Amino acid sequence: MSPTRSTVLVSASELQGMLDSGKPVHLLDVRWALGRDDGHERFLAAHLPGAVYVDLDTELASAPSAERGRHPLPDVAALERDARRWGVRAGSEVVVYDDAGGRSAARAWWLLRWAGVDVRLLDGGLDAWAAGGGQLVGGETEVPPGDVSLVGGQLPVVEADGVATLAGRDDAVVLDARARERFRGEIEPVDPRAGHVPGAVSAPTDENLSDAGLFLADEALRRRFEALGVDVESHQPGVAGPDQPVAVYCGSGVTASHEVLALAAVGVTAALYPGSWSQWSHDPERPAATGD
Repeated sequence: MSPTRSTVLVSASELQGMLDSGKPVHLLDVRWALGRDDGHERFLAAHLPGAVYVDLDTELASAPSAERGRHPLPDVAALERDARRWGVRAGSEVVVYDDAGGRSAARAWWLLRWAGVDVRLLDGGLDAWAAGGGQLVGGETEVPPGDVSLVGGQLPVVEADGVATLAGRDDAVVLDARARERFRGEIEPVDPRAGHVPGAVSAPTDENLSDAGLFLADEALRRRFEALGVDVESHQPGVAGPDQPVAVYCGSGVTASHEVLALAAVGVTAALYPGSWSQWSHDPERPAATGD
């Protein structure tokens, strides 16, 4: 695992070694999927030993609205209160996971990093853990309260006006992490209008992963993002190159976090548009493009 990748991802075998060594690790289970509300039930049936369930809709977002989108960023004070309830302590190791290739746990990864917590995502999630012989347990988890203090703004964000500006620049890239059929405007299951931000590039989150549900190898990720217009080399430390802004959005700022993580794995810092299409499509003044 490359040094950059190892700062954002942890393998199942590495996590097992950390736990076997007795190193304190806070495990957060973030099982969520659009249209499903059984994440907590699945957690109670089977989860990693010591993991605490995190509710994405209520703890990793504030109340939805047409003005801010389906998953607005939560208030930092509320996030800190929840993180302490999860048992997160200052300077501790935090690992997040789900059962969907990181598509929902990446939201916790991004949000905690944005708030100043050093956190990694379990590559392959619950499936990789079980496939490696990792133990699973059921029931609720009781943990002592944590003491972490959070400060927002540690990762870049961009709002609707900024996305519109970047999408019109030749020296910037705006990636749309939704499925291609939603990007093209062929379907729109949840938001009021179909289509995409004019000038954005289709970059489905699913294509960050292998058939086994693991993040692609570094070289494959580099090739993927370079093909989408990201000058990966220019983002590397100590490399002189163009100052290329990269922004990512999705339906509501959840799976776009997965794309931000994949970019971070190869050394690219991208800004998240938290409101994403759920905010953009509610504003009749914002144009919507269709097709490729």
